[in-house]
Amino acid sequence: MEKLFIKNVNLIDGTGSELISNTNVLIENGRFSSIDASESEAENAQVLDGQGQYMLPGMIDAHVHMMVEFKPLEERLVTPFSYNFYAAMEYLNRTLNAGVTTVRDALGSDLGLKKAIEDGLVKGPRMQISVNALTITGGHGDGYNYSGVVTDLLQPHPGMPPGICDGVEEVRKKTREMLRAGADVIKVHATGGVSSPTDHPKFTQFSLEELKVIVEEAKFRNGVKVMAHAQGLEGVRQCIEAGIHSIEHGIFLDDEVCGMMKDQGTYLVPTLLAPVSVLEFAEELGMSKTAVQKSEEVIEIHKESFTRAYKAGVKIAMGTDAGVFKHGTNLRELELMVECGMTPIDAIVASTKTAAECMGYTDIGLVKEGYVADFIFSKENPLENIGVLKDNDNIQVVAKEGIVYKNRMDA
Repeated sequence: MEKLFIKNVNLIDGTGSELISNTNVLIENGRFSSIDASESEAENAQVLDGQGQYMLPGMIDAHVHMMVEFKPLEERLVTPFSYNFYAAMEYLNRTLNAGVTTVRDALGSDLGLKKAIEDGLVKGPRMQISVNALTITGGHGDGYNYSGVVTDLLQPHPGMPPGICDGVEEVRKKTREMLRAGADVIKVHATGGVSSPTDHPKFTQFSLEELKVIVEEAKFRNGVKVMAHAQGLEGVRQCIEAGIHSIEHGIFLDDEVCGMMKDQGTYLVPTLLAPVSVLEFAEELGMSKTAVQKSEEVIEIHKESFTRAYKAGVKIAMGTDAGVFKHGTNLRELELMVECGMTPIDAIVASTKTAAECMGYTDIGLVKEGYVADFIFSKENPLENIGVLKDNDNIQVVAKEGIVYKNRMDA
């Protein structure tokens, strides 16, 4: 399709500007070419009647795990290795149908999955990948249990190097291995986590020197950003000092660290949905008792830290940790952000414009002339009730690069 004329929509363009009522949008060759287009521009174009619905940019989730979805250990142990790739096709499809057109995979997806989407073999959101995450022996991401049994979430395979490394020279080499495997971004576990068996979210992992080397290899030598799983306060502080681009989770933040993040331009990717979903679906997901206990411990302080960062003016990019829970439920994150004090329009900006900026894109995340034509239709106005975006039936249309993948307008 070369031309698509969208008529009669209420536009929320992702910039934070006021809603534009009853407008038309023209798409040519996969990009927005005219906003507030005239009817005469519809000539030789396919026409999509918005029927007064609400058009937004495609949503961007800056923290997902597309190759996994938590399930009980006994089920994981009997699942054939290759089955996981076919299951990922379903996760990708669910994510796209939910209105998420771009994701940043925070570990688990290799270059083959990304390329399969780019080549049209598989339907799914646009992807940036970290391949695997760097972690220390005994840290978050090391599947060793006190019993001596190792239950790693991922099996290393061609294209998926193992992530454990200790000491400056090992982390330097491991960063290079991830880049060699096709990583668009380097993921590092800078603190312990909720789901890991032998650490705690407050624990620091890599030393400041090790973190600086990771940034040196990624950013300064290769022009690649570093994202850090960082939950404890001291770990976050070290990440900021090392020059890491985005803090994932950021559960324990204080005013000083928020000020540092704002001054340095460090992004926060909050993933408020992760502990909420762990607690709601613990039995179904097969979460350990330890993970449930740690989720209960952090859930309220996590919300408080988000509110503190938002009030301090920290740049916030929407991310969910989908894969720790069910894919396709991503846009519930916006409702949680609003419950924690963010305005609905700012939640939309965090999920479009700011998330795109966090990922380094300059031509997605807005309904704007010249930008890639990713967009969704919401039947109801999300500025009046942001929670409507989490309802899959409310998302009537999903398009990526001007191609409509979901259309329920006539249903």
